[in-house]
Amino acid sequence: MGSPSTAPSRRPATYQDLVALPEHQVGELIAGELYASPRPASRHAKAASILGMDLGNPFQRGRGGPGGWWLIFEPELHFGEDVLVPDLAGWRQDRMPTIPDVSYFELAPDWICEVLSPSTAKLDVVLKLPRYGRAGVEHAWIVDPIHRMLQVFHQEQGRWVLASSFSGDDRVRAQPFDAVELELGSLWMDTRTP
Repeated sequence: MGSPSTAPSRRPATYQDLVALPEHQVGELIAGELYASPRPASRHAKAASILGMDLGNPFQRGRGGPGGWWLIFEPELHFGEDVLVPDLAGWRQDRMPTIPDVSYFELAPDWICEVLSPSTAKLDVVLKLPRYGRAGVEHAWIVDPIHRMLQVFHQEQGRWVLASSFSGDDRVRAQPFDAVELELGSLWMDTRTP
């Protein structure tokens, strides 16, 4: 009888592995695993860009809205060993009075938004969303440009709770940005944006 075989041990991925990725890939570290994704396609990029513009004026610049937020596209977030890159993130200015001049953020944002792509949907929802919650993120939006949906989550007693869902061309007020109405239809690929 032979001795039991053991699988070779694999070393956990490091930040150096992430940095070594080609420029056209977005890298993230989750539980010692390196996840590399291509840059977003146009459907994804349009939804994230329009959403950033629609939220930026009223919530970051205070034009037509209350201000008081910093909104950043694809910030690198370090939560212990995990390195996550949401499509958009927002910090209340009372928690982060100025944007620090850094390569990555260790202070958890108050809000994140993930725009789903077929190649990243499972990663965004199953692996990343729980880590955002454990890091202290209070609000999360999941935007699905293929199915034309927005799901709005908030933290309640340490778990994500679905607060509301919207679809199609709905006009929406969604926490924490419910002071301003958003035109959901402007995010989708087959619609014109004035």
